[in-house]
Amino acid sequence: MENNYKFFNNHACEYFPCHEKPNSSEFNCLFCYCPLYALGENCGGIFEYIQGIKSCTDCYLPHMPDYYDTIVSILSTQIKG
Repeated sequence: MENNYKFFNNHACEYFPCHEKPNSSEFNCLFCYCPLYALGENCGGIFEYIQGIKSCTDCYLPHMPDYYDTIVSILSTQIKG
């Protein structure tokens, strides 16, 4: 894989995969905890609020290898404000 720093897969993790995704070899664990979670409704992912708690169960955005640049871009924008 080109740009290996953008991808990490941990099959030994007791929670792997944390989402049901068909191709676990392409499941990116680099952003194990989504860095966009704190952005609330502006995270850009798929989520719902269940009893006031944000649930990202159906969101694969941080776990898809091709979304590394998107996540870094969103974070950069938020930091620069």
